[in-house]
Amino acid sequence: MSNTFTSETAVSVAGLTEYIQVLLEENEILRQIWVVGEVSSANNHRVGLFFTLTDPGGGASIKCVTWKTQVVKLAQIPTPGQQVIILGSIRLYPTRGEYQLQVWQVIPAGEGLQAIRYKQLKNRLAAEGLFDSDRKRNIPVHPKTVAVVSSPTAAAWGDIQKTLRSRYPGLHVLFSPAIVQGDEAPASIVKAIRRVEKDGRAEVLILARGGGAVEELACFDDERVVMAVANCTIPVITGIGHQRDESLADLAADLRVHTPTAAAERVVPSLEDLYNQHQDRIEELIAVVNYVYETAANKLQKMRNRLQRLSLDKQVKQRIEALNWRKEKLLQTTSQKLISEKQHVEMLRQKLQTLDPNKVLQRGYAVVRKENGEIARTASDLNIGDELFVLLAEGKVKVKVIQVKEES
Repeated sequence: MSNTFTSETAVSVAGLTEYIQVLLEENEILRQIWVVGEVSSANNHRVGLFFTLTDPGGGASIKCVTWKTQVVKLAQIPTPGQQVIILGSIRLYPTRGEYQLQVWQVIPAGEGLQAIRYKQLKNRLAAEGLFDSDRKRNIPVHPKTVAVVSSPTAAAWGDIQKTLRSRYPGLHVLFSPAIVQGDEAPASIVKAIRRVEKDGRAEVLILARGGGAVEELACFDDERVVMAVANCTIPVITGIGHQRDESLADLAADLRVHTPTAAAERVVPSLEDLYNQHQDRIEELIAVVNYVYETAANKLQKMRNRLQRLSLDKQVKQRIEALNWRKEKLLQTTSQKLISEKQHVEMLRQKLQTLDPNKVLQRGYAVVRKENGEIARTASDLNIGDELFVLLAEGKVKVKVIQVKEES
């Protein structure tokens, strides 16, 4: 490199400044960089917010500016003495020969970026109305088909199956498997929900996962999952076992409970509870009928007493005849009501018996299951050589398919 000075080798101030400006502003790192430091001074000007960011340990400082249109978008307004993390771009001003940091975002230094992104997404989705209460749909009281989206290997799926079988035998459950942890989880959950919608049979959907660390449950804060839950064509119950605040998927769901088991308990009633409720109604009806009967009997006795005090035989006979007619009418009505209610109770009892799988088996029927536990419903589902389990009223047997014959 030659140190010889000539007029051709000299660079103007503007040229030098322009060269430095290109080096700074076109640098890939400096065009979008996070900087941590302490705010030492701040000046709110009509065109924007000007402040200085210093390094408490080394004494270095850099001037910063946030233009007026960007100030309202800041998660944190910088004030002197605060420790902050800043996202910005390096800019050089040729007239002063100075560089400064043009700031796009400011967050507290003690709060992670993940929490900030969570708040920003939550606020944006809330502004779009995805969490509004008027969007929530009622959960069906007696659904015939329920869909479950969860991991096939997780304890949550086993808990849900056990709870549904014990509370509502005969319920049709559709399982749509999904990954519920990791980077692939959001896309997998969305795909599982859409699979249930396309099938079209489910009346309600349970999205479930057991407890875990915040990082493991991050997929339920993913915008793709939240949108899939909010826009699902059938009501959604979330049963995500976590102790922290609600996930965004919880907020978008039609109903949120704390565990997968609670979701299964909420989606269907207990047949035992239904039976007890019917028994209570029968007892209440009998008590009402007895009360009406006793009230009428007391009224009748009072009228008899009044008639006894009358001297005219004709009036006495007329009152007695009227009372006898009312008595017969009351007894007739009461008898018909009791018969009707007994028939209704018998119908409910028979209906409950038909739902008992053991009763069906005792009539000579059997349940055929494949090795994976799935019920074999048609001959076309089976292949020669398949091993099956046949559940009888007492015990079960293991058989092997030697011939498959399909009949219409």
